[in-house]
Amino acid sequence: MAYLKHFPLDVLKIDKSFIDDIPFLQDDMEIAATIIAMGHTLGFKVLAEGVETIEQLNFLSEQGCDLYQDYLKSKPLDADSFAKLLH
Repeated sequence: MAYLKHFPLDVLKIDKSFIDDIPFLQDDMEIAATIIAMGHTLGFKVLAEGVETIEQLNFLSEQGCDLYQDYLKSKPLDADSFAKLLH
């Protein structure tokens, strides 16, 4: 948390370990919601790492999470596959 004061950050990332058990563990849901609220209070965008289910995405969206990444939309791609996806 100390780094939040000392580095020019604009995105706060929620670690995958807090996302994995959403919506099954209330503690993880509360931690994620708190990180989102704290990030917004500090003026950051909030990115959730490891979003793999629609239930996770729905919860994070309801909490106001700005960005997400991982396997829900696409598995990791090599450069050629990514270029084809863009076309």
